Amino acid sequence: MSFKCGIVGLPNVGKSTLFNALTNSNKAQAANFPFCTIDPNIGVVAVPDNRLENLAKISKSKKIINTTISFVDIAGLVKGASKGEGLGNKFLSHIREVDAIIHMIRCFDSDDIQNVNPNVDPVRDLEIIETEMMLADLESIQKRLEKNNKKNVDEEQIKILETALDCLNNEKNIDLLNSQFEKKRLNQSGLLSIKPKIFVCNVDEQSVQKGNEYTKKFIDKFGNENTLIISADIENQINELDSSERKNYMDMIGLKETGLDKLIQNGYKILELDTFFTSGPEETRAWTIQKNCIAPKAAAEIHTDFEKGFIRAETISYKDFIENDGWVNSKTNGKMRLEGKDYVVKDGDVLNFRFNT
Repeated sequence: MSFKCGIVGLPNVGKSTLFNALTNSNKAQAANFPFCTIDPNIGVVAVPDNRLENLAKISKSKKIINTTISFVDIAGLVKGASKGEGLGNKFLSHIREVDAIIHMIRCFDSDDIQNVNPNVDPVRDLEIIETEMMLADLESIQKRLEKNNKKNVDEEQIKILETALDCLNNEKNIDLLNSQFEKKRLNQSGLLSIKPKIFVCNVDEQSVQKGNEYTKKFIDKFGNENTLIISADIENQINELDSSERKNYMDMIGLKETGLDKLIQNGYKILELDTFFTSGPEETRAWTIQKNCIAPKAAAEIHTDFEKGFIRAETISYKDFIENDGWVNSKTNGKMRLEGKDYVVKDGDVLNFRFNT
């Protein structure tokens, strides 16, 4: 499975610049005027994982295949978007299609880049976006709960919608739904307000290490969990360099990891994802699964027939695979296990599935 993150925010906060940096492309038009992005841009990015190279070296693999993440550059929203202001509901609908939301927050001053508001205020900007998503959810819920439409909604979805409506109308934390309903059923509701969120404070180059008064104000209000300080401009500069120059540049400005690495780590965390590997002479490959995924479901990521005919999974932890120099020695040294249908796959497991055709 691949997961999809939508980059949202007010116009001219740096969404397209960050998108171009993350995807190492020029797909998104980045310009100094509102709504320069109209149709959403989508970029698919290989997820960096140093474990792949180590596995491939031992297995003498002909190729390495990373798992992927998709980034979607969604047009800037404005106050009143839920009522059609700016580019309106069309772009709220794009947000419904993503697994997680990256809130891009302007935390820099600039005389050269227009601001749709008279001053820089990251707290206000986030509240505008979240209010518009909440209002869009309210309208959607009310329509689906109308008598004529209600007959097309199953009982559990009705309960989800009614609980969400109560939260939104009474200023309760809508995240409470995550503890009351299954994640799969919540996703089917299409509600924007319950999507997992990452907050990116876009800063100037001088503030990338320690932040600034704007990031402090934002973190004081919303906390630092899932809040990242990133300079979209610096990310663009990093991606224009080759690997050796990149490391030197990052060392010079004091960056330990790229914005892409930070976003992927946080994305895996908030979406509760793990990675397992397959490794042999032909290829070493990473696969993304939900945490607590059982072995047959993990096998289905490779092919649905693997799940249908699942017998067992030959399983070695990444650590044991490396320390024992591959499959043969791991098996000889008792580090390979045969796991059945109830086995919960762990992050870093190296798997070989046995199945009936």
